[in-house]
Amino acid sequence: MKKGDLISVLDETTKGTIISIGKDFAIIEDEFGFEHSIEISKIIPRESNLYEKSKVLIKDNLEKKSSKKNSDNVRNIDLHFEKLVKNTAEYSAFERLQIQKETLIDNLDYCKKNYIKKLNVIHGIGDGILQNLVYDYLKGYVGIQYEEDDFFFHSSGNVLVTFL
Repeated sequence: MKKGDLISVLDETTKGTIISIGKDFAIIEDEFGFEHSIEISKIIPRESNLYEKSKVLIKDNLEKKSSKKNSDNVRNIDLHFEKLVKNTAEYSAFERLQIQKETLIDNLDYCKKNYIKKLNVIHGIGDGILQNLVYDYLKGYVGIQYEEDDFFFHSSGNVLVTFL
């Protein structure tokens, strides 16, 4: 550093020009014309044309990319038993309900783990046993929202689950 150099002061907003340099201190004149005695260890040299060297690139058309994590993908799961196993005659009624319940649980956990926002659970109309099982399980599941008191509650064969 030498007399006439532009400087900034560390941890302060002071900027100025060096007037004289001593062993441990330098006398600077700030941008308002006041003189200050500053330790040399706190003085940082400043380039006057620092911002002139760097050019700003202006991009024409910026496209917003949406992440897969926040997309509005809907995962569909059909709980009709013939869609879940190959030979339906091998299972009792209790085993069928357990397999359907496990499939529902696995898909809910998968959607939550992979940040899928919506799950469409197709349970069918029928006698309402599977439908009641689905709604009973959803009532106890935390972090979801679904239409329970829908006008078409008993006539629709599916429920849309939204993860919060």
